[in-house]
Amino acid sequence: MSTSSDQAILNMSKNLQTKTGRTLDQWIALVRAAGHEKHGEMVSWLKTKHALTHGYANLVVLKAREQSSPGPASSADLIKSWFGGDKTAIRPLYNAVMVAVQELGGDIELAPKKTYMSVRRSKQFACIHPSTKTRLDLGLQLKGVKPTGRLEPAGSWNGMVSHRVRLETPAQFDREVRQWLKAAYTAA
Repeated sequence: MSTSSDQAILNMSKNLQTKTGRTLDQWIALVRAAGHEKHGEMVSWLKTKHALTHGYANLVVLKAREQSSPGPASSADLIKSWFGGDKTAIRPLYNAVMVAVQELGGDIELAPKKTYMSVRRSKQFACIHPSTKTRLDLGLQLKGVKPTGRLEPAGSWNGMVSHRVRLETPAQFDREVRQWLKAAYTAA
């Protein structure tokens, strides 16, 4: 079932050839060949160089970018990218943390982001950042818990959590850190 906006785009695409003498695919090829990267630059170029109206120029650019977009990276690809190069040494630490996360309960939702793993229940309660080649940062949402020792305030490091624990070896992911992780899970 098409929506009215789908129908409007279809109509504009059909009218584009009638009004300009080129099909949408021909316009897309033309805009790609021009070499502009930014949306506004492409629209402006079509309007000034080819006298397209703003609506048609915008349609062409949107469709060109839609076709050239590689789409979102898979979860596996994101995780693999975190541990490339000199960060391979901290992968065992990440794996140990992930095992503990999965053992918390069956209601865990993992949401890999570009540079870290978001760990959610009803809300985000933890995040796991491969921060440097030797350190993994575990962010925890522990509202009302006073920072102490290794449980430091997150500060400006990540606004989605209240605390951070810096880990460099699997041995540092000890009973104390696991208890903080469980407390964050329980509170979520």
